[in-house]
Formats: sequence, C-alpha cells, structure tokens
Amino acid sequence: MRRLLAAAALAAGLSFGLSALADDAPKADAGKSEAKDKIDLPPFPADASVKQVTHVAGKTLNYTATVGALPVRDEKGKKVGEVVFTAYTLNGPKDPSRPVTFAFNGGPGAASVYLNMGAIGPKRVQFGAAGDAPSDPAQLLDNPGTWLDFTDLVFIDPIGTGYSRSLVDKEETKKLFWSIKPDIEYLSRVTFDWLVKNGRMASPKYIVGESYGGFRVPRIARYLQTQLGVGMSGIVMVSPYLEPPADQAPDFSPMPWVITLPSMAAANYERQGKALSPAQMAEVEEYTRTEFVTDLMKGRRDPAALDRLVKKVTLYTGLDPAFVQRSGGRIESRAFLRELYRGQGRIGSWYDSNVTALDPFPWSNDQRTGDPILDAIIAPTTSAAVDFTTRIVGWKVEGRYNALSYEVGENWEHGVELQDSVTDLRQALSSDPKMRVMIVHGYDDLSCPYFASKLIVDQMPDPGRVKLNLYPGGHMFYSRPGSQDQFRKDVAALFAAR
Repeated sequence: MRRLLAAAALAAGLSFGLSALADDAPKADAGKSEAKDKIDLPPFPADASVKQVTHVAGKTLNYTATVGALPVRDEKGKKVGEVVFTAYTLNGPKDPSRPVTFAFNGGPGAASVYLNMGAIGPKRVQFGAAGDAPSDPAQLLDNPGTWLDFTDLVFIDPIGTGYSRSLVDKEETKKLFWSIKPDIEYLSRVTFDWLVKNGRMASPKYIVGESYGGFRVPRIARYLQTQLGVGMSGIVMVSPYLEPPADQAPDFSPMPWVITLPSMAAANYERQGKALSPAQMAEVEEYTRTEFVTDLMKGRRDPAALDRLVKKVTLYTGLDPAFVQRSGGRIESRAFLRELYRGQGRIGSWYDSNVTALDPFPWSNDQRTGDPILDAIIAPTTSAAVDFTTRIVGWKVEGRYNALSYEVGENWEHGVELQDSVTDLRQALSSDPKMRVMIVHGYDDLSCPYFASKLIVDQMPDPGRVKLNLYPGGHMFYSRPGSQDQFRKDVAALFAAR
C-alpha cells in the first residue's frame, strides 16, 4: 500500500517527532500506575494572538491570528496529548453566518503548514515549484489564494506534527494517536472542542484536507455528523488518496497502471508545451478506460495486445520504447521517474514529475536520494512556521517543530489498510442533501493520481453532487499561481452555493 508523504522515507536518515521524548521519559515502578507513562515536559504557553492585515482580490482584510493548544484526554479524563492549532478570524462585528473551515494535511506525519502557508492561509512562503531551494528566504507574503475573505480558518496539527505532542510513552502514543480509527476520533473531538471554546457551534462549518488529509476529512465529517452532533456544510479534498486498495495486486490487477497512466501522459504533454485541460486529457482517459484495460488483462498470451500496449504507452508517456517493452507496458511510477531523466543525470519528483533535481548517484540502478520537492520544502516551511509562531504571534514554545515527521509515518499502525473513507463520504452525502463536496487534483501528481478519484466519483450513486476539478501542476498544484487562482475561485463558488 502506498502511504502518502510517509513514502518520503527516501530522504534517508531523517527521523522527526517524539521518539526522543518518549524513549527518555522517566519510568515509574510497576505498582505506581498513576505515574506510569508520565512524561515531564514544560507546559505549553497560553494562547497568543496578534492583529494582522492582508490583501486579496482588491480587498484589505484585517484579522487576528491565534496560536494555541487543545488537550486530548483518554476515556478516564487523563490528558494524554496536546494539539496545536493556528486560527485566522476576521476582525469586526461577529457575523453568525460567517463560515469557519478546519484544515488538515496528510502523511500521516505532515503538519498543516502546507495548506496554511502554501495554499489557503492569509500569508504564504514559496515552496513546491521547480527551482525552489531549501536555502530560499522563508519570507511570508500576502497570499493571493487565501480563503480568508469568505471563511475563517483553523489549521490543526495532529500529534507528532508541528508542535503537537503526546504526553505518554511511544507505545501508548502509537495506540492512541498513530492509527487510523483513533486519529479520526481525536481530531474530530479537537474540532468539536475548538468550536465550543470559540462559540462557533452555530456557524456554517467546512473541512479541507490535503493528501492523507483528503482521506481523513470524509471520515472526520461523518464522525462529527453521527457521533458528536456537528454537521459539516462542505468538504474539500486536495490531492486525496481516497481508495488505496486500487493500487494493490499489481501482478494481476490493471488498476495500479490505470490510475497512473493519465498523469504520466499529462506530464509528457506539458514537456511538449501543450496546455493541460479536460479536452487535452480526453483521449488518454478514454484509452485507459477501454483498450488499455483489455490489453493488460490479456497478458502474455496475446503478443499483439502487448505490442499495442507498448506502442500506446510509449506515445503517451514519452519514454524509451525499449524500456516500455521491458516493462510490458506496465510503468511503475518510481521507475518512470528514474528513466524519464536518466540521460540528463536528473531525477523527477513523485509529486510533480516535471520538477527535477540533480541526481547525486546517476549510475545507480535505484534512486538513492530524496524527492526533489520534499527535500526542498522542509527548510522554508519549518523556518516560516517557527518564526510566525514564536516571533510574530508570540507563542513562546519550547520544543521542536515537525513540518513533516518521518517517525509518525514509520510508526503508523501496520497491517491496517486505508478503508471506509469513500464509504463515509457516501453516507455523509446521503444523510445531508445540503452538504457540498469538492475533490481537486493536479494533473501531474503520481503520488495521488487524479484518475483514481475520477473513477471513484463516476461510481458514486449521485456523481453530480461531487465536484472534481483538475489543475495544471502536481500534488501541490497551488504552487503555480494560475492553478491556485482557479482553485480559489472554484472553492469560493462552492461556499457561495451554500
């Protein structure tokens, strides 16, 4: 199973998160159960706020940025974790009809800084595009793609990401936080608690999630709806990986190859200077749904089918036909990236194959370096988030900030496949005919291919209720100004429709 952002373990040697805290925690005697698993950490400071201003769409927005923490308690009421949030609320008279949107990133192991300071927050730092480097200045500027003019925003960092932390030992942390079901339950409760604390229960409520966060949010929405009594007005899933079983069983199932071929073709079209659009992608999508699947299923019994595969896949991907022949027309995404730029001594990104970096080991059979995009985003996002939190807002916290925690991904519950996200989405839509849903993708993303979501939406009982919007770019398509601008317009229309 492909796990989002946790797959970035290619960046060897990095180990973020709570392991040092958990491993070094003092252990009580077995008989003193009340002290067992206690970790002695300095307390978080009280919530801190600062008045700020930004400009978007010709408007000046005066708002308050707040950083603080909410407790997570076990079934006995013991505080076992603390979740840090960053909230942006518009100043002025309080409008009960003003929406509030909760935002989650993915991984598992990613802080919400990517949606916050890249996609939809009031300020942004540049990352995720070709040419970005770790040493670029982490300068926060007005974000032309912010949603703040039509919704307040609350960015949530799950335990082990950002400054959010567990207060129990590592094994208990894995049980309480680093598993699919507990993850949904405690993040839903944190959302509930923020609404209560800030008197926003009557506001229209939305939720947005990126990558694994896109898997989270339908389940969080359903849990809030059925268990905590909070109805969501809308859900936005950004580059989600909704149905991971679709890429399993690659030896006999056509699905792993079906969901990635259109994204490989999109990247090839861009390299040829062709503009990406539904019309441009129509031919390869139709081929993928029909002849491609049929020929894949025929296998080696039909040499003519293999010949057709090789010819078509070569045409759509731009790869060397000899490599496509050796691969049987079945192009694994990592191999695609390795072969695409091998002759140039470069490596492409899994998140946008047209973003490349110099390959430090160009003669190696396997990739021996990190992903070009992920390697470049840790420094600017971490620096920007820490400076904003500690200096600008003044939340003087002790501890390390984890923009992307590899430890969370590596310790996530094994043997449990992602499931039930689409099931929960279907049920949430059925329960609430007024709920609005949008899924958005970048054409070039190989980590979360857009075609998987397209196939899923096509099978929904009422596919017209789920908007699927596609943009030039990759996993973080919003790093491209044109794509971010259109994304903002599409989401604004979704909110206005309510």
